[in-house]
Amino acid sequence: MADSASTQYLTFWLGEEMFALDIRSVREIIQYAPMTSVPLMPSFVRGVINLRGAVVPVIDLHARFGRHAAAVGKKTCVVIFDSLRDGERTELGLMVDAVSEVVDLASDAIEPPPNFGTSVRRDFIRAIGKRGDRLVVLLDPDRAFDVDEMAQLCEHLVEALAA
Repeated sequence: MADSASTQYLTFWLGEEMFALDIRSVREIIQYAPMTSVPLMPSFVRGVINLRGAVVPVIDLHARFGRHAAAVGKKTCVVIFDSLRDGERTELGLMVDAVSEVVDLASDAIEPPPNFGTSVRRDFIRAIGKRGDRLVVLLDPDRAFDVDEMAQLCEHLVEALAA
């Protein structure tokens, strides 16, 4: 049983690294399926899916974090979560290698992000959680998946191609 000073996180894998999102922002987890690619999108936008009539962009987390595009495996799935843009809820999908579990992390098991030495942009990290002998990177979805920043990257891509 979790104490009142703990928060639940959905943990997932990207390669050998474990990441997590606050469970309160996660809507659902769906099996990976082919998606529709959209021209002139940054490489980290894998495509869009039709989720019960709504068009949901899917972000390849490997590519978003500056790595090569993810390879699709048997455990690849898409985590659907809510992002806020201009005060409105926007659904985004995050393509991950595998979902692990929902864990409780007490506040005393959470440390500020390190100043250096991470494989992800520091501003994408909210904190580092300690779970036994394993460290879990707690993502800051408002920064890592900032819809406005990603839209600006799309605009810059279109401008560069037009030049």
